[in-house]
Amino acid sequence: MRRRLALVGTGNSVGNHLTAFQAVGEQVDLVAAVDVDAERLATVCAANGIPRQYTSVTAMLAEARPELVVIVTPPATHKALIIECLEAGADVWCEKPLCASLAEFDELQAAEQRTGRSISTVFQWRFGSAGKHLKRLMDANALGRPLVSVCNTLWYRTQDYYSDVWRGKWKTELGGPTMTLGVHLMDLFLWLMGDWREVQAMVGTLDRDIEVEDVSMALVRFENEAMGSIINSALSPRQETYLRLDFQRATVEVSALYRYNNANWRFSLPPDVEDEALVSQWQALTEDMMGSHEAQLRDILDHLERGERPPVQGAESRRTLEFVTSLYKSAFTGRPVARGDIGPDDPFYYAMNGSPEGLVEP
Repeated sequence: MRRRLALVGTGNSVGNHLTAFQAVGEQVDLVAAVDVDAERLATVCAANGIPRQYTSVTAMLAEARPELVVIVTPPATHKALIIECLEAGADVWCEKPLCASLAEFDELQAAEQRTGRSISTVFQWRFGSAGKHLKRLMDANALGRPLVSVCNTLWYRTQDYYSDVWRGKWKTELGGPTMTLGVHLMDLFLWLMGDWREVQAMVGTLDRDIEVEDVSMALVRFENEAMGSIINSALSPRQETYLRLDFQRATVEVSALYRYNNANWRFSLPPDVEDEALVSQWQALTEDMMGSHEAQLRDILDHLERGERPPVQGAESRRTLEFVTSLYKSAFTGRPVARGDIGPDDPFYYAMNGSPEGLVEP
């Protein structure tokens, strides 16, 4: 079954999505695109054979009637767009950050339940074949217990990157590299490691003229007693996305930048240990699917075809957002934050920086 797909937002981040649409062309018809910039919209539509152009989401939903809407707009616009699409009968796949706060997430979850439609967050790092393979090995306890972990998103963004009017501000970008850059790797990290128990963090704005942080650091303890460190940086000239998990029986690492394939992963045994059976389990991976937008979109379409809810939605998506929120709260209050601590009586439930200006009516 081919699904009618519409794109909302044709700015700088749209390239990965257009590539994914082409790759799954046998499963979708890209019927429309929307952007407030009509000239940019026309250029993208002409280059990609998109038949209908709109500057209004409302008009697009009424006329094009898509079954799946992909939202690639600035973060502060996401919540309203998602709800409008759900209420028009479409499922939604939305770029991160999905929304501004836990309060907004809970509004979105209520809209899902009300409409019967689904929302998935763009967290493509979960969907590469190597990441899935590692998850299966961990679930089978093949590597022993996880003990020590490192999760580093070390990227570089110039001051000019923040020249877009919405970037670098709490109300419009919703956070710095913690919320907008490192969240991809942190989501993979949290998915692999399971429930987290407590986080303690610091943030700083060290070198960019922006409201939000340009670096964050955190320590996290998981329910399985494993411990980890996290760095999210927009200040690192030699860019790297690096995840390392030390288990009782082996170390597994991935070093890449914006996406990975199998070649980016490394498997190591302890010194002077030979374990051919364990090495064989790791090397049993034969599929080589990149952790990309295409991989996640294929998974979403396969779930919808089976009448199932897509991955990375509901409680699973909220878990990552709650971790980011708790990281910010710890940094701003100077205290550790436990999972489940942030509820409607907490200002951080309404705003990542805990500002009263971020409060909305519950």
